[in-house]
Amino acid sequence: MILTKCAVCATELGLSLGKKCGRCSTRYCGAECQKQHWESGGHDTLCKKIKKAGGAEQYNANEKYTAAVAVAAEACAADTKGQTCYICTQALHWKTKEGLVRMCACRGTAGFAHLSCLAEQAKLLNDEGEENNLSPEGRWRRWVTCSLCKQDYHGVVQCALGWACWKTYVGRPKTCRPRVWAMTVLGNGLGEAEQDEDALVVQEAELSTKRRVGESEYNILVAQSNLAITYENLERLDEALRLKRDVYTGFLKLFGEEHEQTLRAVNNYATSLVRLERFGEAKSLLRKTVHMVRRVLGESDETTLRFRSSYAAALCQDDCATLGDLREAMTTLEDAGRIARRVLGGAHPLTGAIERHLEWSRAALAAREDTKIK
Repeated sequence: MILTKCAVCATELGLSLGKKCGRCSTRYCGAECQKQHWESGGHDTLCKKIKKAGGAEQYNANEKYTAAVAVAAEACAADTKGQTCYICTQALHWKTKEGLVRMCACRGTAGFAHLSCLAEQAKLLNDEGEENNLSPEGRWRRWVTCSLCKQDYHGVVQCALGWACWKTYVGRPKTCRPRVWAMTVLGNGLGEAEQDEDALVVQEAELSTKRRVGESEYNILVAQSNLAITYENLERLDEALRLKRDVYTGFLKLFGEEHEQTLRAVNNYATSLVRLERFGEAKSLLRKTVHMVRRVLGESDETTLRFRSSYAAALCQDDCATLGDLREAMTTLEDAGRIARRVLGGAHPLTGAIERHLEWSRAALAAREDTKIK
């Protein structure tokens, strides 16, 4: 399902168009491309290997996972030097010889692990949760959350875990819920690694599948929210705004204004308003909700920190911002930055973003105060 293009000419095939190799299920737009791939594209030597791996989708997932692990281990190499995996206690994985990763909120010598060990642990914990009838949301969080610090992995580590999750469940029937949930994990992981074009393909397929299998309104809204964020990352700002507004309205009707998902949707909608420079609407929406977020989710929650960062951005990026707005933005970012560094760590993308925004707001305030003095 993630392979949506012809293997030869890259024509978009969606979820069902074109034809497949009868042996390995590699997808083509038609017989001409299939023939070309066999005769001169190397498929004659790969076909049996792909079939043995479980088919084209499984083979692709395996290859992508291996590449993602290498990227993640390289990105973490300086941080993990001289450490051992807290799961298997080895520096190099006994089978794959892969290096260690971290990219969570663990500090000191805690939290180092092999991606293969993290993936195996997540699968075991998810299977255990399925047997004990834990909620799907709780079970699947184990594919993205560190079991030690309880914070999400980020960047290329979350991306590699997304491919690990997908390769684990891709062989299930297409309407099987674990397979559909694995698409969610993969799509979000690709987004974390800023592979937004690939994330878009996965998330569009995920949303289509969830609608086809009759997923709950809640799960449909979650899929739409993830897709809207990818639209925004791809500069499809008007589409992102419309979809985020629909998601916010949907969660508001479903759960009320104080539910965690509604509050997240408020922030997502507000970030699009800021991106489109509709600062008045963004400030109005955030100002009436910011105290509720801090009360309901707590000061240390990642959503609260994102919310406060969005509020500060709406205050200080507006050309009509007053000195009071700039001072409030700076104070908000100083406080949020301290909390983010303590809870998420200095390497977390949100911590870095808050600190960059703080530096900008300080400069803007200083320039405004200097102009006023002159």
